[in-house]
Amino acid sequence: MELRSKCFLIGCRDTPEALYPAILEAVKEHIAERGVREFLVGHYGAFDRLAAAAVREAKRTCPEARLTLLLPYHPGARPVSAEGFDESWYPFGDAHVPARAAIVRANRLAVRASDFLIAYAPYPGGGAHEIVGYARHSGLCVTELFVPAEFRPDLCGGTGQTPPDGV
Repeated sequence: MELRSKCFLIGCRDTPEALYPAILEAVKEHIAERGVREFLVGHYGAFDRLAAAAVREAKRTCPEARLTLLLPYHPGARPVSAEGFDESWYPFGDAHVPARAAIVRANRLAVRASDFLIAYAPYPGGGAHEIVGYARHSGLCVTELFVPAEFRPDLCGGTGQTPPDGV
């Protein structure tokens, strides 16, 4: 990967669709205000899918932005389609990483390779929450995202509405 301003996006696998506008806004802000041109995203849940879609949308107005797929498992052992991504990155080279540790280690290496972090980490003790702490400790600028209250029936005033489709 080339040296340039990078942003890693991480969140929980059950992220609601209602977070998409906040992800898109954060991505656009990082492009316009912080000069980010490379976004690093995984592929294991709703947040990763929404984050990749947001970067693709932002690329319509900033075509030089790049979307990189983070691969925690060796692509030879677990092939993954990188369709829709500009490139993929397996951070371990030829090193053997136990499968149960691969995602955590890949996420930490993604933090080390990045200048910024955009995160949705609603659960204390969750993997995304741990990475937010690690990123802050490492000196990264962290943008934490939150689901709007109208889509959170567990919050006072939440309506329990269904998030918009088509995101």
